Amino acid sequence: MKRSVIETVLGAVVLMVAGVFLVFAYNLSDIKSVDGYSITARFNAIDGLSLGSDVRIGGVKVGSVTEQYVDNEQFRAVVKLSIEDRIRLPEDSVLSITSNGLLGGKYVKIEPGTSQTLVADGGELKNTRDVRSLEELIGRAIFLVTDNSK
Repeated sequence: MKRSVIETVLGAVVLMVAGVFLVFAYNLSDIKSVDGYSITARFNAIDGLSLGSDVRIGGVKVGSVTEQYVDNEQFRAVVKLSIEDRIRLPEDSVLSITSNGLLGGKYVKIEPGTSQTLVADGGELKNTRDVRSLEELIGRAIFLVTDNSK
C-alpha cells in the first residue's frame, strides 16, 4: 500500500512539471495569436493558408490570420489579419502569401510601402499577390524543359 501512494505522488509531480513546461513553451513560442488592429486583404488564391498563420515583415512575426472566407460578389478569398498595434502599415504595402520552406506552412508576407497614409483599424490593403502552388511551378518547369519548339 505504501508503494502505490509513493507512485501516485510521483506521477502527480511528473504531470505538474510537464504542465509547467507546456505553459513555458507556449509563452515563448510564436504560435499564439496576435492582438492588435484588424485589416483585410483580398486574394484570388490562398492555397494552404490557415487560421492562425503568421503575418511577417522581414521574417519577423507581426500578426496572425484571424478569419478567411469567400466574397460572394467577386468570388475572391478575403483574409482578415490582426496586426500588432506598434506596427502601422502604409496603404501601398504589398501582401503576398509565401511558403515557409518546401514542406513548411504558408504565411502572409508584408512588404511595407512608402505612402504617408496609413491603414486604419478595419481598413483594407489592396495590393496583393496570389500564392503560386507547387504543382503549378513544377508544371511550368516541366513545360520549359520539354519544350521542343526551339
